[in-house]
Amino acid sequence: MKTIDRNDVKRVVGDEPLLALYLYTPLCGTCQLAKRMLVVVEQLFPALPFYETDINYIPEQAAEWKIESVPCLLLFMGGTIAGKWYAFHSVPYLYEVIQARLPH
Repeated sequence: MKTIDRNDVKRVVGDEPLLALYLYTPLCGTCQLAKRMLVVVEQLFPALPFYETDINYIPEQAAEWKIESVPCLLLFMGGTIAGKWYAFHSVPYLYEVIQARLPH
């Protein structure tokens, strides 16, 4: 997962036709567990770029995207949110919900 900062978020979301963006805060224990799961999930989708950013540094974007809590995984297609998940039940669960939203 590539870390991006506040200056890159809008550019990356606008430039990439398809991407996953993981939102977290550094002191969130659940976020740390979710990230470990996403590192595995990322390997299952080699064509899907995964990015991460600390939500504390993008409050305007978080409000615009209506982010309710962290951890949060966003799937963007063409700059638009195509999926939003807050529950990271398991690696197989994440694989299935992402796979279901991807174009086939």
